[in-house]
Amino acid sequence: MIRLENVHKAFGSNRVLRDMTLEIPQGSSMVIIGGSGTGKSVALKCVLGLIQPDSGKIFVDGTETGTGDRDAFLARFGMLFQGGALFDSLPVWQNVAFRLLRGSLKRPADEAREIAMEKLRRVGLKPQVADLFPAELSGGMQKRVGLARAIAAEPEIIFFDEPTAGLDPIMAGVINELIREIVVEMGATAMTITHDMSSVRAIADNVAMLHGGVIQWTGPVAEMDASSDPYLDQFIQGRAEGPIEAVR
Repeated sequence: MIRLENVHKAFGSNRVLRDMTLEIPQGSSMVIIGGSGTGKSVALKCVLGLIQPDSGKIFVDGTETGTGDRDAFLARFGMLFQGGALFDSLPVWQNVAFRLLRGSLKRPADEAREIAMEKLRRVGLKPQVADLFPAELSGGMQKRVGLARAIAAEPEIIFFDEPTAGLDPIMAGVINELIREIVVEMGATAMTITHDMSSVRAIADNVAMLHGGVIQWTGPVAEMDASSDPYLDQFIQGRAEGPIEAVR
């Protein structure tokens, strides 16, 4: 469903992606891991076309990105943002139905609200939450609202950017379970970027280790612990010593 071929991206002298190549099969859940500043978010933004690679090609469902109708392209994606990114001035149901109230996916307001209510129910939130504002919700509830918004338009591809950031371990576990269940139910292709190994083990079919702008290792999550790759081993074990230099 998603293929990056020899993608390079630099910002001035900072070479972030250096010949990144990765394939994400349709209907699978790929988790990209790596330290902060290794290019995980840049790779995601390149797929979406928010950042243009300096060289290389990116394909979505066999079609090179940057060609065709931009709105139709973006309509295939859902996104759960790291910080929630909810609109403070809109009630919860309008946040969830944001894409359904405008643009190419626009639905009548009553239909959009009905869909929003169903998605809120799917992520475990009660109907009365719909008319509250984001500031009235806990961090975990805000994350669920963000997840409901990500799936409201039934996207084929869902991106998760640090889905458990800022959550306590119990709520992080709840969000991980929800993500896994929903991705499987929808048959969606998922791409997650995280450094939370509990998320990796809970939601990944396949894992890719990004370091130095290249994929150092990729394979099924079940093979991760026995990979013998020094970069991956150091990262998942959380060791200070190894080929990945710790910033001191």
